[in-house]
Amino acid sequence: MISIDILNKKIDDFLLRKEKTNNLNCITQELSQRAKQKISSLSLAKNSSPLLGKLFSIKDNINIKDYPTTCASEILRNHKSLYDATAVSRIDNSGGLIIAKTNLDEFGMGSSNEFSIYGPCKNPINTDYVPGGSSGGSAASVASGLVDVSLGSDTGGSVRQPASFCGIYGLKPTYGRVSRYGLTAFASSFDQIGILSKTLDDLVNTFECISGYDKYDNTSSTNKINKFDYSEKSTRDYTIGIPKEFMLDSIDATVKNKIDEMIKYLKKNNIKIKEISIPLANESIGAYYVLTTAEASSNLSRYDGVIYGDRVDASDINNMYKNTRTRNFGEEVKRRIILGTFILSSGYYDSYYNQALKVRRLIKNQFIDAFEDVDLILTPTSPSPAFKIGEKIKDPVTMYLSDIFTVPMSLAGVPAMNVPFGENKEGLPIGLQFVSNYFDENKIFSIAKFINNNI
Repeated sequence: MISIDILNKKIDDFLLRKEKTNNLNCITQELSQRAKQKISSLSLAKNSSPLLGKLFSIKDNINIKDYPTTCASEILRNHKSLYDATAVSRIDNSGGLIIAKTNLDEFGMGSSNEFSIYGPCKNPINTDYVPGGSSGGSAASVASGLVDVSLGSDTGGSVRQPASFCGIYGLKPTYGRVSRYGLTAFASSFDQIGILSKTLDDLVNTFECISGYDKYDNTSSTNKINKFDYSEKSTRDYTIGIPKEFMLDSIDATVKNKIDEMIKYLKKNNIKIKEISIPLANESIGAYYVLTTAEASSNLSRYDGVIYGDRVDASDINNMYKNTRTRNFGEEVKRRIILGTFILSSGYYDSYYNQALKVRRLIKNQFIDAFEDVDLILTPTSPSPAFKIGEKIKDPVTMYLSDIFTVPMSLAGVPAMNVPFGENKEGLPIGLQFVSNYFDENKIFSIAKFINNNI
């Protein structure tokens, strides 16, 4: 049985590990005192949750009451949360210990965790490389052994891609499966709280804890949560689709080799492999950036120095708005606000935004059609392993293409998970992505457990 002394020792051990890993820059706030207060209120004898005593970190765009939620932005540097996110409350109630908040790309906009007021986060596998983004701090905190589990947010791949770069599991659930209440909005019709962990069991247990309907989020689903119950026999009956549009010549050779290795392994175990087509997959990046920048320009309009955000005073209100947003937003956030405002402007709304909505609907239909024939879809998570810090920061288009294999699932709203699968010759992790139909996360967990048990 877990005792209060054991839990307090876990927190003390975390503090020692944190001192040794400060160079990673993955933690924005250390919450050990909060965790110790939670321990004192736990009823250990009555708590049988598998999350009891597990250490959690939380991405710094998810609310924890009375603690700063900065979104790694100057404009929210002094903002304190007024309430707990639903996912945070559910972890607290299960006996999980939230021990830290983590670094990220400002407002979740980035693929490398370099766009942050706290500076770039580093990959614990090799500190010359990025951990991925925008949930890079969450991934690094798990991969370095600081915590057992981390909550991130995934808009277009921001949980799955850093999980791939850091060699851990990273799940984006079905849109609506996990409440977004308390998650700072970037692009509301895409944003989803996701889970990162070294072990599949911890990820599944966290998923079952935080999932489910929430009256505070009108996009949360009332669909029943089916407890994960692994069956190797059922898993061997799966048919897995390989979309031909994802097998690009531009994929890094080691990633391509890992895909081929996984296909051979699955075939050897009599799991059926079928080539499928998602014809509009190649249009995903364009549609995604049109829609998400439009939503971002609307969502971030509230940060003007009047109600939200640190104000920069001026002689009149227009200059106050301009000075506040100019000084307090980073370059990537400004880029996306400007692009989104242009897309929503008169004369361009129909040409860009409406067309992107049509593409999104068609992509969603193509996934639905694909799952008529297959149980799961297998793709790379990222076209390459982690890249060096500073390598792509001056080239936004190249940076955006880091998410080429994760964005289609975000457009469709289907669940997807990175499964770590080896490394390249430099020792950098490589991840593969499994995708299932809506609310069929258990199939993803099953194939991941099958691979874990048999390789």
